[in-house]
Amino acid sequence: MSAPQQPPPEEKPPAYNGQGMMPPKMANGAPQGYGMPPPGYTSYQSGAPPGYQPAPPQPGYPPQQAYGQPVTVTHTTNVVVVGGCPACRVGVLEDDFTVLGVLCAILFFPLGILCCLAMRQRRCPNCGAVFG
Repeated sequence: MSAPQQPPPEEKPPAYNGQGMMPPKMANGAPQGYGMPPPGYTSYQSGAPPGYQPAPPQPGYPPQQAYGQPVTVTHTTNVVVVGGCPACRVGVLEDDFTVLGVLCAILFFPLGILCCLAMRQRRCPNCGAVFG
């Protein structure tokens, strides 16, 4: 049997002293990657790209400004009354039994009451609108 092999000793990372972590310096003394673009880089920040023509303003529209007039937003609340008339929004709907429903309730007494309740109408006393 062979002797157990020991793993190789691990190398420790170099101590940080502030010197070894600096980027390489260029000929002008500035660190590479700071303040100077790489060779062949073209920046369009100074203006429009070559050959760019801005679009002419649209006729009939006022020119747009960076900051417009302040906008005032008003919120309106709608109060919905339960059982209120959707036509006039003033009256409260009342239940009315139809003539046919009352006739069914009398003639077909036990089951006729269910027919009478099924045939009722809702009527607004203010505007007279009838809802089925």
